Amino acid sequence: MPIPETAMPLNPEAQIEHRRGEDVISTDPNLLDLDVIHGFLSRAYWSEGIPRSLLARALRHSICFGVYTAGKQVGFARVITDGATYAYLADVFILEPQRGRGLSRWLMEVIMSHPDLQGLRRWGLVTRDAHGLYRKFGFAALKSPDRHMEIIDPEIYKKGRSAARDARLIEDSGAPR
Repeated sequence: MPIPETAMPLNPEAQIEHRRGEDVISTDPNLLDLDVIHGFLSRAYWSEGIPRSLLARALRHSICFGVYTAGKQVGFARVITDGATYAYLADVFILEPQRGRGLSRWLMEVIMSHPDLQGLRRWGLVTRDAHGLYRKFGFAALKSPDRHMEIIDPEIYKKGRSAARDARLIEDSGAPR
């Protein structure tokens, strides 16, 4: 299921497409396959259980990069940015059968060269196991971790399902809310 074209905050001139043999990386939101993206991210350690509707909303507010082989989506990444000073790289993946072909490195090259992402003061990302890839593109450990703060709730998607289920149970039982 594609994401509507109006979803992406890109300048039309900044929409890109790169080809390498049968592989394509594109920021065209009409090419995105929400089934593939949600299928992967709903099981990924960093977004396990993410509701499909929430993911669709996140994609609408990001610059999305789809990776396609022979017309099928095999990878993805998105960048959340103000387009002037900061960007956060998120949800980067290549499907297992396509790994080992250099697609993640190529994807990072395309992302880092995107016209709307040039001249930014700071980039951020969080990873558990891909430090080697990101180091090749200039990412490093926080220089001043004592200055960074966060609010994180790794159980938020599970809570959301529980709250919705509990609301249905109350409604079904006729009990007052």
